[in-house]
Amino acid sequence: MNSSWHRTGVTGEHYDARLAALERAGHQMHGEADFVQSLGVESVLDAGCGTGRVAIELARRGLSVAGIDRDADMIHTARQKAPALDWFEQNIVSYIIPDRASPDQPRRFDAIVMAGNVMIFLDPGTEASVVANLAHHLVPGGKLIAGFQLHPGGFNVVRYDAYATSAGLTLVERWATWDRAPWNEASDYAVSVHQRSA
Repeated sequence: MNSSWHRTGVTGEHYDARLAALERAGHQMHGEADFVQSLGVESVLDAGCGTGRVAIELARRGLSVAGIDRDADMIHTARQKAPALDWFEQNIVSYIIPDRASPDQPRRFDAIVMAGNVMIFLDPGTEASVVANLAHHLVPGGKLIAGFQLHPGGFNVVRYDAYATSAGLTLVERWATWDRAPWNEASDYAVSVHQRSA
């Protein structure tokens, strides 16, 4: 569900089937959308959108939404499910989403969400570039939201915060879950909200 997730053998159809099975088993499937909507934003980029689960739910709630993912099959599935939304089959490391009115300028969003462990599935060494590129697509005061697993020796919030600071973003919230369970250094998951300077 991101710019460079190695989804060996996973098609959009199979991915959606797994999500449907989780929903049938009683899992809450829209925690990320609930979280993003609670921030009071109007426009959202779903970065590493996969088959569009988060983006489509946010659009259903009335937000202006676009999705971007490098995986052609995932984007194809997302377009089939929601053809009216803007889907971009591109790499979030460097791709600039053009503004509709001024195509030579980047399109800017109130919020950008990276759900589904996007940050830890990026190609190693591209994390800082991804954060910087996404920050470039935020309006002043806009929010970059990322949720990812924390594994010993793996990508961590210290590195993520450093990349965000370098991109002109400031940490404003951090939680251990999408439903805002308190975060601490023993947490195995982090949902971080960084804000671009106004």
